Amino acid sequence: MNPTQEPAVQVTAAILFAIALIHTFAARQFERLAHKYPRHAGLFHLLGEVEVVFGFWAMVLVAAMALIAGGGGALAYAESRNYTEPLFVFVVMVIAGSRPVLNTVMQLVRLLARAMPMPTPLAMVWLGLTAVPLLGSVVTEPAAMTIAALMLAPQIFRPDVPERVKYLALGVLFVNVSIGGTLTSYAAPPVLMVASTWQWDSAFMFVTFGWKAALAVVVNATACAFVLRRHVISASSRSGETEVKAPVPWAVIAVHLALLAGVVLLAHHPVAFLGLFLMFLGFTQAYERHQSPLIIKEALLVAFFLAGLVVLGGMQSWWLQPIVSGLQPLALFLGSLGLTAITDNAALTYLGSQIVGISDGSKYMLVAGAVAGGGLTVIANAPNPAGVALLRRGFADESIGAGGLLLGAAGPTAIAAAAFLWL
Repeated sequence: MNPTQEPAVQVTAAILFAIALIHTFAARQFERLAHKYPRHAGLFHLLGEVEVVFGFWAMVLVAAMALIAGGGGALAYAESRNYTEPLFVFVVMVIAGSRPVLNTVMQLVRLLARAMPMPTPLAMVWLGLTAVPLLGSVVTEPAAMTIAALMLAPQIFRPDVPERVKYLALGVLFVNVSIGGTLTSYAAPPVLMVASTWQWDSAFMFVTFGWKAALAVVVNATACAFVLRRHVISASSRSGETEVKAPVPWAVIAVHLALLAGVVLLAHHPVAFLGLFLMFLGFTQAYERHQSPLIIKEALLVAFFLAGLVVLGGMQSWWLQPIVSGLQPLALFLGSLGLTAITDNAALTYLGSQIVGISDGSKYMLVAGAVAGGGLTVIANAPNPAGVALLRRGFADESIGAGGLLLGAAGPTAIAAAAFLWL
């Protein structure tokens, strides 16, 4: 018997998934325990890393499966999972976060910001919350999240900015990246899961979802920039604009951008994009003087998180699919929006793609709810762990609280939901 079909294994997987969710929401408490009990600070710091949570509990699940169904069945299940997305996110984070790529984007954003009728630092923040998330429809959402997080970190996510303001900015960034990838059919993971099955091409996505998402992105970013205006401008008056490092030769930039484009085009072929990544690593070593330290550690943690989600999430369809398949269109929208807070939105849309005879209205509502809710929690959308890994040092205890993120994303999520429902 397939071990994934055994009731004991399914129940165990559901319990461990629930424990992982609770652990995610409680991660910040472990950081506080690390300060309170320095003797065991290392263990508490490890348990307080949000990116570690799902990978840790996925290993517990595999061990539990080995005890219940045998080691062979447990290994067979672990090896049967598709880890392309975690590998892709790891590779694209490292390349997109490299100095030549980041410098190029920041220079373009600065040029646009100087032409806008507002202070340049504030204009850069606004563009970082609008243009970069929308760019995710071209370079994929994980790359957009990486670039936006690295751009915005020194401007917004600083210790002197109030926590509630930073959580609002984080919520806007997460929501805007989630919906900003819907202008094409390949950039957003929840769209990618259904595009081939339902024959949704990029033209269909732009007409049906894209322009609504773009409008919501602009509204969210504008409201956030208004709240941030005093903090961004005051930071600029004290320290000046964030400057990029010494210019990078155009030839080096061209190689980095070509490798990034190649990885994006080969996103579904891990052997190919890993080969390009090895070429990238060799090139960065050859021209080390034009590089900043690569974000290898942060990208590995994010990949570990997503791989854990693949293992744990793969055992939840036995209770998730009946819920998804039994809802009417409007209830499906609200249900997928709510369920996205506790599971990956790509997993939800994948389950929906397996429903035979699902109506066009239900298809739209499922995907709209999944992308609208993609900023509510760390696990709601695949790029979110990347944002957490890159921005958490700007928060108290160097940890992002799940409750704070949920509150910060509530308003932007409501705007996105209204756009998809009423436009």
